[in-house]
Amino acid sequence: MAFDEDIALAPAGEGAYEGRIADGWTTPRGPHGGYVMAMVLHAMELAIGDPQRQPRSLTVHFLRPPKLGPVIARPLIERAGRALSTVTARLEQDGKPVALGVGAFSPAWDAPDVGDAPMPDGVAPPAELSPPLPGAPAFANQLAMQPRFGDAPLTGSDNEMVGGWIDLREPRPLDGPALCVLADGWYPAIWARLTQLHPAPTIDLTVHFRAPLPVEGPLLARFTTKLARGGFFEEDSELWATDGTLVAQSRQLGLLLPPIS
Repeated sequence: MAFDEDIALAPAGEGAYEGRIADGWTTPRGPHGGYVMAMVLHAMELAIGDPQRQPRSLTVHFLRPPKLGPVIARPLIERAGRALSTVTARLEQDGKPVALGVGAFSPAWDAPDVGDAPMPDGVAPPAELSPPLPGAPAFANQLAMQPRFGDAPLTGSDNEMVGGWIDLREPRPLDGPALCVLADGWYPAIWARLTQLHPAPTIDLTVHFRAPLPVEGPLLARFTTKLARGGFFEEDSELWATDGTLVAQSRQLGLLLPPIS
């Protein structure tokens, strides 16, 4: 699968892995953050080497946008308990860090289920795959998106929510790395509330994986931004499988740069 090739990593000695930032995931300000995060998670999974310990939480801070070309991933198992592993990882390019991650991996625990996070009612089901959007950044052509919530970008909307059905355009089971991409796959919810285009790079992104993986797509994704202050804004997301199972939740801190004239 193309996605697996784009996040592929090979042993580089001393616990490091070498990979390559592919050109199919670019945005106007460098590679897509969810794609970079997927590569960090893949390095952690290789270091753990235990598919029973699936990702439960991953936080990545983005230090600088990498360019297309070779990268080195340096995962480190900080602690491997009887059931929970804590892993850190650095993604480097030209000797400089571009992303730092901390992840928690564990099988399911024998514990009670409490509460619910139901899928929104009355949402039209996914339709046939739509063609890529004309003029969209390269990464958007890797995704299949069908809007169901909110308004278009730069419409000055009062609605704090955007989203809809989302999947990889080349369907595959959705594992941890794929969910990193989808949790960052929609245009920023803040854009619908603006009337000028402000680039909105991600400072940090946390994904919580809430269901056994992998799952089948498409997923219904809802993204919400409530507050922007001092140039920074938060964005929360929830992603559900078609059967209503909550698959993932995320939160990120983004930065609003000066508008593009």
